[in-house]
Amino acid sequence: MAVIDKKAQRAHRHARVRKKISGTADRPRFCVSITANHIYCQFIDDVAGKTLAQTSSLSAAFKSANARPNMDGAALLGKLAAEAAKAANVTEVVFDRSGFKYHGRIKAIAEAARENGLKF
Repeated sequence: MAVIDKKAQRAHRHARVRKKISGTADRPRFCVSITANHIYCQFIDDVAGKTLAQTSSLSAAFKSANARPNMDGAALLGKLAAEAAKAANVTEVVFDRSGFKYHGRIKAIAEAARENGLKF
């Protein structure tokens, strides 16, 4: 049995999820990615190959709130992502957790986005 590192396992999970979901202009893919220091959210139309809206923990709105990329910051980022989606006329999305488990910061982002008007 081969030993596979965590990055490879996550990449495998992400590929498995991406086989099943795809974003369209009517219902873009809400892609969430987390690194050690930052959180990134994008709304992607896979048919056209374009990013419709995006926000991250590097954005000015996030930094002006003196937030950190922890659970509270993830909830704030979910709210900011929902506002960015509304500005781009996006109301329904397909959630792409990028191979991460649906708990912790990923769950906080999704729930905050739902509370602020996005439909999954």
